[in-house]
Amino acid sequence: MSAPAPEGRLTEVADGVHAFVQPHGGWCLNNAGLVVGAGGACALVDTAATESRARRLRELVLARAGRPPRTLVNTHFHGDHTFGNSHFPEAVVVAHESARAEMIATGLQLTGLWPDVCWGELEVALPELTFTDTLTLHTGGVRIELLHLGPAAHTTNDTVVWLPEQRVLFTGDLVMSGITPFCVMGSVAGSLDAMHRLRALDPLVVVPGHGPVGGPELIDANEDYFRWLRALARDGVQARLTPLGLARAMGPGPYAGLLDAERLVPNLHRAYAEEHGAAPGRPLDIPALFQEMADYHGGLPACHA
Repeated sequence: MSAPAPEGRLTEVADGVHAFVQPHGGWCLNNAGLVVGAGGACALVDTAATESRARRLRELVLARAGRPPRTLVNTHFHGDHTFGNSHFPEAVVVAHESARAEMIATGLQLTGLWPDVCWGELEVALPELTFTDTLTLHTGGVRIELLHLGPAAHTTNDTVVWLPEQRVLFTGDLVMSGITPFCVMGSVAGSLDAMHRLRALDPLVVVPGHGPVGGPELIDANEDYFRWLRALARDGVQARLTPLGLARAMGPGPYAGLLDAERLVPNLHRAYAEEHGAAPGRPLDIPALFQEMADYHGGLPACHA
């Protein structure tokens, strides 16, 4: 069993805007966000993977805002960002319509990948309000723009939360900080397009899905990774190497210092699929690719949730 990581902390990154960051940011240690407007009205961006971490987030939110959030935005369907929804029963959960469908389809499957993690009592609390392209929230006088970056990037249902007046951007897992990006359920080309669209927003503060808060340089770093991944995959296809064979031959190269470098294997499978003409977001055999990733890694990747 992996030892739990330190508890998350809430840090103000702009007036009334807070980032909940869980070190070290690896598997299932996601970030979340809190926006507090006039009169303590507040909105939450994502939750956490386990009962104890969701309860920790709730304590911090109540201490900072003085009341529970009335709106909870999920940036995508993955359980580390959504499993804690049920611990905020006062909030209306908002997400892209495809995120809701994926949450119904996958349920609590994530817990089966790491059975030794103390997940606690969890239940799937589905979005009650969904959208397709954009949606604007007004929370205590704060304008919050929800933007779907599709058709596929990290997943097929990625939502970023943009605060234009504060120039703060919550990216969900479209952007990682010190963590290997992950696009097996989305698209390499779509991720590159997403980086272009995020940069055009001109954010001052970028709160990534995992890892430390930064600025627009995080977008640049993720774009560089996806360009390298695409070039590597093209070379591998020409050399007639399998994604696993290529990963074993080349390794993570300049990105060996990022956490969760084993994600190279499933990322290459996505890149290969696109090189062979697959549409962005076309389903792949995720359980099989996770097992292949574990074989490459030499065991199950560590989850400190």
